[in-house]
Amino acid sequence: MNTGFCRYVYGPVPSRRLGRSLGVDLVPFKTCTYDCIYCQLGQTTNKTIERKEYVKVEDIASELERKLTTGPAPDYISLAGSGEPTLNSGIGDLIGRIRELTRIPIAVLTNGSLFWKPEVQDALLNADLVIPSLDAGDNRLFQYVNRPHGEIIFEQMVDGLAEFTRRFSGKVWLEVFLLEGVTGIEAEVKKIAALTKRINPARVQLNTVSRPPAEEYAVAVPKNRMKKLVRCFSGKVEVVGDYSQPPVPTTQESKTARENIAALLSRRPCTLSDIALSLNIHPTEATKHLDMLIKDSKISRVLLDGKYFFSAHEINDQREGETLQ
Repeated sequence: MNTGFCRYVYGPVPSRRLGRSLGVDLVPFKTCTYDCIYCQLGQTTNKTIERKEYVKVEDIASELERKLTTGPAPDYISLAGSGEPTLNSGIGDLIGRIRELTRIPIAVLTNGSLFWKPEVQDALLNADLVIPSLDAGDNRLFQYVNRPHGEIIFEQMVDGLAEFTRRFSGKVWLEVFLLEGVTGIEAEVKKIAALTKRINPARVQLNTVSRPPAEEYAVAVPKNRMKKLVRCFSGKVEVVGDYSQPPVPTTQESKTARENIAALLSRRPCTLSDIALSLNIHPTEATKHLDMLIKDSKISRVLLDGKYFFSAHEINDQREGETLQ
């Protein structure tokens, strides 16, 4: 038994924006206010706006304290994970506990859907960096792309983002996730850009699909067009879409994790959550290793009964051979 295994703290994982990011997961897998069509972790299984202590702050703080004693310090501690972190009603207390443990800056990666709630804004005020999302310029595409909980109102959500940004003394980087043929066209981007002026973040980061999305019709915007769409915005704007998909650093630990995933998939197809549970690794880490295995043509992803399964090519080849016989 691996007594060092963490249920809620994972990484550090390489991040395009945050360097070496030590992740903290505050809610169960796919517990979220949205069911975004582009989500790399699949469809939301528990869509809710109910805030409660899904994971106890003491349990997270204990894991984090243990994790910080091993290896070099990360660049950020990131409250993110496999669902919407602001759903955890203890997130403000956790930020306070992290402040007691370390001086490492704290980032919160959130969809921003609950910022219209004063208690959510208050809970995040002691963070160093907050990265919320805005993926549509009107309610119609908000419903199509984000598939929000029914009690989340588009204009109220945008007003909440703007109010929080005014109150927050740290940095707000607004992520705008664009989709080919949907929100990644100039007319729709201009609508989003008009809203970003109201929100007034320190910077806008344009992103698009770089990993297998929840829905196959969620398609990446080409790099050359993303660069052109930057002109629709004022202020500091950058493209953070991962077109090159750089490899996961090959430490012995990450190499072993990929080998274990490949070995598991050589025996049977698995979903992302199957892999994470079977190998005691976080879904976010598993996703990065799956990217590499797909890039190396060692595994593939297939849609079956509404779920995405990963399988080794050897299994697929065997099945094709059985079909042909």
